[in-house]
Amino acid sequence: MTGMEQHVLVRFYHEIALKGGNRPWFLKHMGANLRRALAGTGVGRIRWNAMMASFPLRDEEQWELVRERLEELIGVERFSRAVSVKPTMEAMKEAMPGLLEGKSAASFRIAARRADKRFPMTSPEINHALGRHVQELTGWPVDLKQAELTLYVQTTEREALLSAESLPGPGGMPVGVGGHVAALLSGGIDSPVAAYQMMRRGCKVTFVHFHSFPLVEGTSREKAEELVELLTHYQQSSRLLLVPFAAAQQRIIVTVPPAYRVAVYRRFMVRIAEALAVKHGAAALVTGDSLGQVSSQTLENLTTIGAAAERLPLFRPLLTMDKGEIVDIARPLGTFPISIIPDQDCCSLFVPKHPVIKSRIQDVERMEAELPVQELVEQALEAVEERVYHWPPAPANREAGEAATAG
Repeated sequence: MTGMEQHVLVRFYHEIALKGGNRPWFLKHMGANLRRALAGTGVGRIRWNAMMASFPLRDEEQWELVRERLEELIGVERFSRAVSVKPTMEAMKEAMPGLLEGKSAASFRIAARRADKRFPMTSPEINHALGRHVQELTGWPVDLKQAELTLYVQTTEREALLSAESLPGPGGMPVGVGGHVAALLSGGIDSPVAAYQMMRRGCKVTFVHFHSFPLVEGTSREKAEELVELLTHYQQSSRLLLVPFAAAQQRIIVTVPPAYRVAVYRRFMVRIAEALAVKHGAAALVTGDSLGQVSSQTLENLTTIGAAAERLPLFRPLLTMDKGEIVDIARPLGTFPISIIPDQDCCSLFVPKHPVIKSRIQDVERMEAELPVQELVEQALEAVEERVYHWPPAPANREAGEAATAG
């Protein structure tokens, strides 16, 4: 594409197109998230057209930074570098030699879309005309099903965008359109994936991590901080609430029979997390439970534990997934290497050899009656530490806010 002005074309998640009259609200959130994600990259004016956005690209160095940001921007379906020309067939044909420069292919196809239906040719007609032109230039055969190279064409009212690539974004709904939830973050493999799944459905996530420091070393806290820092790349700002759990745990150990301790631990965590969620304006709790994966995640135990939430619903987005499926998300997400760092979390401390598998709510409530439940909850709440994260870093976010205001 030597000598031609490059642009970036961003397509948004196709589900937004199904929102009917509410679509502008979803796109407004998507636009704000896009501007924040591109802060500090040098991107100037962004041009919008229905389910797409495009903007000029200065050089290869800028493209590398823009690509990194778009790969992590939830709501982006696909994106690519593109050549911008006038929305005429003549201009598109003239641009083809530059687009094909340095490329070779055993087969190709044209994939055209018309955002502006006033363009005088239909998408199949554009495919045919440009395909014949490329054949004349290269001699390559057309393969509509398994082409080695696909050339993308997008026409709008103002321009036609031609591209020889299409890179995947995370998909999902723009963060912010799905409300605010609080996720219990253990530091293991499952809970970061559960939080990410909620982000992809448009939820803003506040993280709650329980630790038993100084009864155990502080690795779990460090892992939680590192996980939240990474996950902030996908929602741009995060709050991590670090909850000291040692005092409650010590009381539970001396009062509750060993087989029931994990269930009671988790019920206390749900109570504390619910109070924090209400305080910070979250409308639901989220955990990384997967049905039957461990003893605390049997149907009966999940029911007993979930019953501790009295004011907010408790969501379990991984409930039907097995470990392999969860790991398959954690690896590309980047959380897997952090999650497998050895640590001692709250529930692994003093775990009995034979925990109860089919607990009953009435039995657990009878055991809890021997504990100062509200006192222990309030004691934990008073000692909560808070961490706040931003991505891109705060100065870049301020720059984005100023640019958005000026626009």
